[in-house]
Amino acid sequence: MQDHIAGAADLRGDCASCFGLCCVALPFAASADFARDKPAGTPCANLQEDHRCGIHARLRQRGYNGCTVYDCFGAGQKVSQVTFGGQDWRTGPRERAREMFDLFPVVRQLHELLWYLTEALTLPAARPVHADLRRMLERTEALTRRTPAELAALDVPAHRQEVNVLLLRTSELVRAGTRGKKKDRRGADLVGARLKGADLRDANLRGACLIAADLTGADLRGADLIGADLRDTDLTDADLTGAFFLTQPQLNAARGSAGTRLPGSLTRPGHWTGP
Repeated sequence: MQDHIAGAADLRGDCASCFGLCCVALPFAASADFARDKPAGTPCANLQEDHRCGIHARLRQRGYNGCTVYDCFGAGQKVSQVTFGGQDWRTGPRERAREMFDLFPVVRQLHELLWYLTEALTLPAARPVHADLRRMLERTEALTRRTPAELAALDVPAHRQEVNVLLLRTSELVRAGTRGKKKDRRGADLVGARLKGADLRDANLRGACLIAADLTGADLRGADLIGADLRDTDLTDADLTGAFFLTQPQLNAARGSAGTRLPGSLTRPGHWTGP
């Protein structure tokens, strides 16, 4: 089992090893994020025969902002190359294509959990639960390698709840050293909130809705950001070093600058501008 545990590289989308599953399996509606409607199971009009996007370098200019913030956490290549052994949905029977499209979101959820579990194991303060985290990581990885029939029958919400118990304990351990009153903003409605320069060190922002909030220059060191909605959040010059359970899709959905400080495991989005 140990040889099959996903590493950081396995938990990032590798489009070259995927059959364009996110461009086919997922639906989207005409909006500020997508230029047109597309039903689930139908290839995007921009998807080429080689499974590459024909407008990848111009997605934002062409009205496909939603594509630039999405990441499958490596689920695309797992379903393409492991679950279905490299069989292309274009050349196989229609039933296989439908099965691939149905299972892609399932494996994507499991890979997101793998991302969180992998990060939790890098946090020294969470050492008391490292053994449990490792067991859950191995168990979750094993689930991603099940047969298509087994994946289709999997109760993902129940498994996610089991993982979340460990992630909550991890968060408590990491933020236990906070001095003074703990900042608990879990699930808070902070849409458009003016938090410029706010001291949010070690804050619990799990599931907080921060859409279009102003966090310019805010101190988010050591904050738990799992599930926080950062769409159009202004992170210009904010300090996110030490923030945990933050993902690349969350950053991609936000706004920032060269002065925004990030955890080492994440990369600065290419569309971010500023000094």
